[in-house]
Amino acid sequence: MTTIHDPNLRGFASDNYSGIHPEVLAAIAAANDGHQVAYGEDAYTERLQQVMTRHFGDGVEAFPVFNGTGANVVGLQSMLPRWGAVISASSAHINVDEGGAPERVGGIKILHVPTDDGKLTPELIDREAWGWGDEHRAQPLVVSITQSTELGTLYTVDEIRAIAEHAHGHGMRLHLDGARIANAAAALGVPLRAFTRDAGVDVLSFGGTKNGAMLGEAIVVLDPEASTGLTYLRKLDMQLASKMRFVSAQLVALLEGDLWLRNASHSNAMAQRLRRGVEAGLADGTIRGVTFTQPTQANGVFATLPDGVADRLRASFRFYDWDAARNEVRWMCSFDTSENDIDAFIAAIARETTRG
Repeated sequence: MTTIHDPNLRGFASDNYSGIHPEVLAAIAAANDGHQVAYGEDAYTERLQQVMTRHFGDGVEAFPVFNGTGANVVGLQSMLPRWGAVISASSAHINVDEGGAPERVGGIKILHVPTDDGKLTPELIDREAWGWGDEHRAQPLVVSITQSTELGTLYTVDEIRAIAEHAHGHGMRLHLDGARIANAAAALGVPLRAFTRDAGVDVLSFGGTKNGAMLGEAIVVLDPEASTGLTYLRKLDMQLASKMRFVSAQLVALLEGDLWLRNASHSNAMAQRLRRGVEAGLADGTIRGVTFTQPTQANGVFATLPDGVADRLRASFRFYDWDAARNEVRWMCSFDTSENDIDAFIAAIARETTRG
């Protein structure tokens, strides 16, 4: 098959827009020869367990799945009885971006709390952490946080530890949606386990797709007492890959060496380059009317634009409105975003914001 898309087209809509990292693509090809036992009894899934142990410590178990929604729904189901509920930020992916899958597929009640920066705190959690023993209220039994958040912000290690201690003190468990966990670790400059297992996270959704994989995430159980039934739930929820070796091989390729960190560090650096470039344009007058709405801490930039600018920019560079009523947009950088991509986008922003 010949290439039917324009490989020169670049965008800032999502880190899902990028292709597969060449090293990950090579890993898929390397796993392709011969026969391997299906449904996870293969050498690559076994290697993935070893790699996850190196990153998160003894006793953890990884369950590869197809996508992030599957990881979140199945992982949370394994943490909850049928009457259980999850406390999350209102902006959390499980609340606004999963098509109702937690509720409709998982049967999970989401108790969401508004936040300015996408981050929960013990005080915010307490807005919904009540009513235990009340048969009329879904029981809050899990807190779910996202790292990095849907607004591109980061929890510090101490912030996650404080949330874990608070949740555990109320008899709740802590789940972490790590769709962009690599970006968080790269930005914080700490190992993956520092803000997960060591900080008190019980179950983790580990993201690969946004960091160079074709598809594939993993539910990582950090505390075996926090999760039950994943062996059955993964199949029940249609997340059990028959040819699992190809999912596992991608995660092994990312995590066995430092590819995960290289990819995340690069996408973070490109987001910083974009922000600095726009800030410089605002300072010298070559860019007008742009306001940043969140700190740029990982690989996303959130900003508001003057009326009409977003649509004109999208003629050349695809990106999403975040809050159309406020003219707020989101610009995401990927492992393959180049300096030239950033500079061309900054030039377009300058052109469109100063157009008479």
